Amino acid sequence: MNQIPRPDILDCLANLSADEVFTPPKLANAMLDMLPKSLWRDPKAKFCDPFTKSAVFLREIVKRLDAGLADVITDKDKRIRHILGRQVYGIAITRLTALLSRRTLYCNKDAHGSLAAMQRLFKDEGGLIAYRPCSHIWKDGSCTVCGASEKAWGGKRSRDVENYAYPFLHDERIIKMAEELGFDVVIGNPPYQMSDGSGNGGAIPIYNKFVEQAMKLQPRHLVMIIPARWYGGGRGLEEFRSRMIHDRRIRILHDVLDAAECFGSGVEIKGGVCYFLWDRASEGPCRVYTHRNGGIENQPERELCEDGSDVFIRYAEGVSIYHKVKRFAEKTIEAIISSQKPFGLRTFVHGKELEFANSIKLYERGGVGYIKRSDVGKNVEWVDKNKVFISAAYNAGDTYPHQILGKPIFGERGSACTETYIVIGPFKSATETRNVISYIKTRFFRFLVMLKKTSQHAAANVYSFVPIQDFSRSWNDAELYAKYKLDKKEITFIESMIRPMEGDA
Repeated sequence: MNQIPRPDILDCLANLSADEVFTPPKLANAMLDMLPKSLWRDPKAKFCDPFTKSAVFLREIVKRLDAGLADVITDKDKRIRHILGRQVYGIAITRLTALLSRRTLYCNKDAHGSLAAMQRLFKDEGGLIAYRPCSHIWKDGSCTVCGASEKAWGGKRSRDVENYAYPFLHDERIIKMAEELGFDVVIGNPPYQMSDGSGNGGAIPIYNKFVEQAMKLQPRHLVMIIPARWYGGGRGLEEFRSRMIHDRRIRILHDVLDAAECFGSGVEIKGGVCYFLWDRASEGPCRVYTHRNGGIENQPERELCEDGSDVFIRYAEGVSIYHKVKRFAEKTIEAIISSQKPFGLRTFVHGKELEFANSIKLYERGGVGYIKRSDVGKNVEWVDKNKVFISAAYNAGDTYPHQILGKPIFGERGSACTETYIVIGPFKSATETRNVISYIKTRFFRFLVMLKKTSQHAAANVYSFVPIQDFSRSWNDAELYAKYKLDKKEITFIESMIRPMEGDA
C-alpha cells in the first residue's frame, strides 16, 4: 500500500506572519447564524470569502449546505460536488493562504490533484479559490489603491516575499469576476492594517477598504468582522464611519468590547471588534448586541447614528446619558484642547536633567527635563500660563472598569510639553486649573470621553461630548450626576465602566 505523502503545506505554517489571524470556528458560526436560514436550503445560493486565510468560513458554509440540501440533492456525493463546484468561492489574500484554503476545502493544496477530495471536479489546481500575485500602484510614496507605504512594501522584492497587494483590492480581473458571479453572501475577516513605513510600528487601517469593496459587489448579504475603532473615526476612517453609521441596511451589529472573546486569550485589539450583517434589500433600525465580560446584552433596536453625534455610541445606557447631557447645549471641552505637538516638540525631544539659567520645564516621555525657551516651536504664549497636560495616548487594556485617560498634570507657569501630551487650557489662575483637574478626575468626565475613545489615542475629538463647566469651583461625581439628572441605573453603569482616579495631579 502506497504511503500518502505529507502535504508540504504543513511546512509552510511556521512562516505565517503575525498579523494573519485565523478565525475560530465558533466565531465563524456566530457570524453565519446572522444569515437567513433559507439560504442553506437554496442550491443556487453563492457564497464568497474574498479574503480567505484558512477557509474556516467556507468549510462551515459547506457543512450547513450539506445539511440544508439533503432533501434537495439526496445523493451525498452529488450534493458535495454541487456545493464545492457551484456554491462556495474564495479569494485568497496571499499565495500561502490560497494553499491553506484549498487544503481545508478540498483536502489538498491542488484542487484537481490525485489527493483532492473531489476527483475531476475542477480543471485547474485553484478550484474556486482564486489567487493572483498583484502589485501595488505607487504614487507619491503610497499605493493609490490601499494606501500602503512604498517605503515599507515597494522596491525590488523577491517573488517569494509577500508584498500584501491583496487581489480583492488590486486585481481588476478578480474583482470583475466577483461582480459577474453575483454572490448572495460575502463573508469574512479581512486584513486590518498595513505598515505606514514610519519604522515606529505605525500602521494605517485597511479593513475599511475591504468593506467598501465588498459593498460595491452588491451581495444580498454582507457579513464581516472588523476592529471597532471605526466608531470614533480617526486616521483615514472619518468618511467610512459616517457612511457606516448612516447606512440603515446594517441590520445586526455585535459589539465585542474584548477581542479575546472572539479570537482567544492573548489577542488584544484596542477598542474591541464588531461583526455585522448588511442586508441589501432591507432598511431599518439595527439590532445591537453588546458582548461584555463573557455575556451578551441585547439592546433595543436603534439607529446607529444618534441625532447630531455623527458617532456610534456603543452602550444603550450611554445613549440615554448622552441625550441628557446634550439637552443643556453647553460648549464642550474639545474647544480648549490643543492639537498634537502643542509646543511643536516631538516625542523624542528630551530636556537636560538639571535646571539651568532661563530654562523652562519640559514634561516629556518618562519624566521632566529642562530646555531653552527658544526651543519651543509654537504656542509660546502658553508657556507662562497655567494649563493641564494629559497623555495623548493611554492604553490599559480592554477590561472594565477602566481609567480611560492618563492622570492630568498641572502645567505650571514656565512649562511646556512634548507631543507625549496634549494641552487643556490655558487658564487664568492656578485655582481654575486645579478645578479643571478635579473635573477630569470624575468618572462622569471620563465616561463621556469613553463614548468616543475607541483606541489608545486621545485626540481632541474624543472630548467632544464633554461639556465645559464653571471652573470657578471644583467638581465631583455626585454634583455632576445631580446636575444632569442621571438616574440610579445610569450612575451604576458609569461606575461599572469607569474606575476612580486617585492621586495628586
